[in-house]
Amino acid sequence: MTEVRVEVEGHTLKLSNLDKVLYPRTGTTKGEVLHYYATVAPVLLPHLRDRAVTRIRWPHGVAEASFFEKNVPAGIPSWVRTVTVPTTGSRTASKQEGTLTFPIVEDVATLTYLVNLAALELHVHQWRVGAGGDPIGADRIVIDLDPGDPAGLHECAQVALLARERLGQLGLVSTPVLSGSKGLHLYARLPEAAPSDEASALAKDVAEQLQREHPRLVTATMAKARRTGKVFFDWSQNAGSKTTVCPYSLRGRERPTVAAPVTWAEVEAGAEDPLALAQLGFEEVLERVAEHGELFGS
Repeated sequence: MTEVRVEVEGHTLKLSNLDKVLYPRTGTTKGEVLHYYATVAPVLLPHLRDRAVTRIRWPHGVAEASFFEKNVPAGIPSWVRTVTVPTTGSRTASKQEGTLTFPIVEDVATLTYLVNLAALELHVHQWRVGAGGDPIGADRIVIDLDPGDPAGLHECAQVALLARERLGQLGLVSTPVLSGSKGLHLYARLPEAAPSDEASALAKDVAEQLQREHPRLVTATMAKARRTGKVFFDWSQNAGSKTTVCPYSLRGRERPTVAAPVTWAEVEAGAEDPLALAQLGFEEVLERVAEHGELFGS
């Protein structure tokens, strides 16, 4: 195993196997993945700050098995910020339910350390933790728009516009993010921190209303048999124990796609034209960030 030593923000890190191909279809190497994350860090890190991070790791590349990692990895450096929280993510959870110790990614050094472990996907809860490590509630809701074949991103864009209107009626401003997989994510910041069950109930109410009003296009039912040709409006990711891939995170798909923020103008175009909106690769995202900066919320 080849290793190189690098200095990142005053910390010495050992990076290994930089030539290892993690995305066989495109030949994308671990070194390219590390470069992507280091380059996109200025817009990525604000989305990770004060959030416990679950990683999905592909140690042998995306063509092989992956695994979720919630607890900090063995041998994690002492300078990495960590937080120990109840397994439910709720400050009211009983101690008998157990705890998990997550890393919090607040700098490029921590980001580089985790990505070097082949953590391609970074997932976060919608609640945050305070300086003392206590959960302080959800500061936003997230909605996962997941299309059931033969529906696709075109239909997701149509539902996103309906959801934007409904959330706007509730006084919430929503932001679209391509999931990097098949669909779209919508984020809406809450006026004040709320328990996860309240945030989840709010998202569920929106899902069920749109299902009633647009039954041929929207389903709020998780059963896959009910999704055919519709967009599943997944409100459940607001539960305290659930996570969603972070904006600007890579995805562990055949191609190195990204959970990429887009503008509402792009979503509107995608709702009109099935060919106008597509999932974005990491090189495209870096070009967009270089040209436009942070697109989340723009």
